[in-house]
Amino acid sequence: MSAVKTEQVMVVKTELFHQLGCFQGFNSDTETYLATLLAPANIQYLPRDEMEQDPSYKQLIPYCIFQYTDENGGRHVFQYTRGSGGGEARLHAKKSVGIGGHISTEDLGETCAYEVGMKRELDEEINIDTKYTQQMVGLINDDSNDVGKVHLGVVHVFTVDAPKVHSQELEIAGAGFEPIETLMQDIEQYETWSQFCLKALFG
Repeated sequence: MSAVKTEQVMVVKTELFHQLGCFQGFNSDTETYLATLLAPANIQYLPRDEMEQDPSYKQLIPYCIFQYTDENGGRHVFQYTRGSGGGEARLHAKKSVGIGGHISTEDLGETCAYEVGMKRELDEEINIDTKYTQQMVGLINDDSNDVGKVHLGVVHVFTVDAPKVHSQELEIAGAGFEPIETLMQDIEQYETWSQFCLKALFG
């Protein structure tokens, strides 16, 4: 009987992140951090089950937010509730505005593994049936809890022409675009990364 293959995920040393300047919450200075963090010499691929418990490393996670502006100028953001079948049990039943996941060795190839992994995660989790533009806008870090201590988010904002983004997984429940005002009223129901992004980008 063959052993189950352990997923190897992209990580950087937390010490390196601290050398660049540790922060709590949202930081828009992507240039300072990502040129170093995504440099091939600083990236490792290590077993995910071990990394989930080892705060000496940060797993790099694309965190993609979808926004839409209606004909009256009202801004809407894609949101959902994390189902019980998702990969991170510690986030189950939390609301979120971020789509994304781990970059792994399966994303390695001739092009940038980070970009390949982000596209793979989006293709797995949602269907985007509209034109869009995309911009990397910041990073998120939350050392106040066990999940945050081992992850570092890279925030991308996708501006869509129409609100045609749909869930492709049961773990992405109750998905759809909601007005910014509604999200801000319910902000305490959202995971901390989403709270940071909503306040920094739309607050």
